[in-house]
Amino acid sequence: MFSIPKQNSTTKHLLRLSPLGVGLLILSLTGCSMAPEYQRPEAPIPSKFPAPEQPAKTPDATMPEDKATPDWQTYFSDPALQKILNDALANNRDLRIAAARVRASRAIYGIQRSDLFPDINVGAQGSRTHTPADLSYTGREVTSSSYQVSANLSIWELDFWGRIRSLEEAALQDYLSQESSQQAFKIALIAQVTNGYLNYRELDQRLVLAQKTLSSREESYRIFKRRFEMGVISELDLTQVETLVKQAQTLTIELEQLKENQLYDLSYLVGSQVQLKHVDSYFGEEAVFQPISPGLPSELLNNRPDILAAEHSLRSATANIGAARAAFFPSITLTGYAGTASAELDGLFASGSGAWSFAPSINLPIFNGGRNQSNLDLSKARQNEAVSNYEKTIQNAFKEVSISLSNQKWLKKQLKVLEDTLSIQQRRAHLAELRYKSGATPFLEVLDAERARLSAEQTLVTARRALSSSQVELYTAIGGGLTQKQEPPEPQKTGE
Repeated sequence: MFSIPKQNSTTKHLLRLSPLGVGLLILSLTGCSMAPEYQRPEAPIPSKFPAPEQPAKTPDATMPEDKATPDWQTYFSDPALQKILNDALANNRDLRIAAARVRASRAIYGIQRSDLFPDINVGAQGSRTHTPADLSYTGREVTSSSYQVSANLSIWELDFWGRIRSLEEAALQDYLSQESSQQAFKIALIAQVTNGYLNYRELDQRLVLAQKTLSSREESYRIFKRRFEMGVISELDLTQVETLVKQAQTLTIELEQLKENQLYDLSYLVGSQVQLKHVDSYFGEEAVFQPISPGLPSELLNNRPDILAAEHSLRSATANIGAARAAFFPSITLTGYAGTASAELDGLFASGSGAWSFAPSINLPIFNGGRNQSNLDLSKARQNEAVSNYEKTIQNAFKEVSISLSNQKWLKKQLKVLEDTLSIQQRRAHLAELRYKSGATPFLEVLDAERARLSAEQTLVTARRALSSSQVELYTAIGGGLTQKQEPPEPQKTGE
């Protein structure tokens, strides 16, 4: 075990250099920035959304306007839907890919941030060399040894012009953009799974109606067949009733196929096998989800993750301009080491064994064939592209909210007409059957009335599902209740 002297010449020198080193470090970390000041572009959208259709004033008809958009666990209160949404967020492979990209962006940011600090390593080396007499200057065999322990400063660029700081800011914004993109994908996944679930429930309810119709028509066919055997009706009447049965059977089989395929689609989105219990009626007169207020267009800037992602990309492009501008200025780098060296191992830490080297260098770009200017032009062009992409994303968000509001308005009107139509078709089928039994009309009129009634029932269920889907679209279009305040990642601890 070697003892280290309290203070040798190397230690004294390092103490004399420490204020200079600290000053360089501070200057490097607080150098000026060449990046232009970021200014958020004006949102190219109107100040208000189209006026939505006002719901009837009933208790709890809408979510309170003074509250933020509820989270999906609150808004989608169906336990079966909540379960598959939780499973999807845990197992969906595309969401896992998005999460991996976020982690990769965070790591890239950490790598870029490390360039702000010096890279210091501690090393030890030893060598023993034997020189034969015919190669020795003294004409005698020589065996020499050398040992050295030192702290080494690798090439470290002092960030006077903010080049590294700009690159670090660009990497940070890229990371935050990826994080927001992951949130946007999560919202899209929630919407896809919810709409898939609603489609499944629609098919469930349509299948129940088709099966009831089939049972009723099979009973009618049994009665008509008996009457035909007794000679009361003609064979034409019997074949018309049989036609109704076959039509109901075809519709039932078709709905069974669609329902099974929809379950496969849901399982793919969720990432695991989905099992849902049968529900006779899901879309009734009451809305499946509570209506919500879209708020103001300006709120989209903070609520939509895709808009946040586009803005972070714009900030990154702006920071890259600073890095490109800084390339026109001189770069100053430092290298060196400080330690102790000796020809004998036991003299390695003796007084007077200190060794050091300090080698600053400056590099001034004179001619590089226009590379720096082209890099600056490229950075500005990408910033312009990012501005257009940001504005386009805002316009797309406004469009999605407006279309969702429009769909709700017209679907509510359409739903009222379809409900009236079903009542009329049910009444028509009843009257046609009475007229046929009294001999006032052929069975063909009953056949046509029954077809129209079944079609009206199926169309009404589809319209109610479409209205619920439009509510899902509006909920996701205004941010989906997933917005979180983004904070820069904490720097990694040394050795992690």
